[in-house]
Amino acid sequence: MSGKPRLTYCNGRGRMEPVRWLLAAAGVEFEENFLETREQYEKLIKDGVLMFQQVPLVEIDGMKMVQTRAILSYIAGKYNLYGKDLKERALIDMYVEGITDLMQMILMFPFSPPEAKEKNLDSIKERATNRYFPVFEKVLKQHGQDFLVGNKFSWADVQLIEAILAVEEKIPAVLSGFPQLQAFKIRTSNMPTIKKFLQPGSPRKPPPDERYVETVLKIFKK
Repeated sequence: MSGKPRLTYCNGRGRMEPVRWLLAAAGVEFEENFLETREQYEKLIKDGVLMFQQVPLVEIDGMKMVQTRAILSYIAGKYNLYGKDLKERALIDMYVEGITDLMQMILMFPFSPPEAKEKNLDSIKERATNRYFPVFEKVLKQHGQDFLVGNKFSWADVQLIEAILAVEEKIPAVLSGFPQLQAFKIRTSNMPTIKKFLQPGSPRKPPPDERYVETVLKIFKK
């Protein structure tokens, strides 16, 4: 058996993409097992592999981990991306939770009915520019450091660069009023492990298309 983490999910972003980002940022190679049919998913449940009958599933260090937040916390801790003490972890947790709220809107966007897409896109823009991005712009400006917490690259930075790029795919000028985040984006995107993940042919998944939506609904919707 390979020593690499093994990720089981659909061949798309979804709830696994932050895991791919975090592993890639840590410089960790991983293998992927893509679900394509409901039968594959039901077999995992029948075999008792999925604790709560849900994916993502990450096999790492002899564990079969489920629940995205638990998986991400473990990876962040294992690869020293989770702060130096409890206070730094609390800050990272708060930042990550906020970014996750924004990413949830982006996660659900492809599943919106056509008539709701424009309204949902407006909501993403409004939340990003008025609620979430101003927080990180202020943090970076106030402490004048390169990273969000403790002037050291952390899980929070990984989540933020993922979110920035995901929002920009839908709203290209979203950072126009956020010079600190513009600089953060350039700086972080040029870190060797992140730069590698952003190259064509990496495990990073493309934006969800109709085929991905159909596959997800076929596998998970009863």
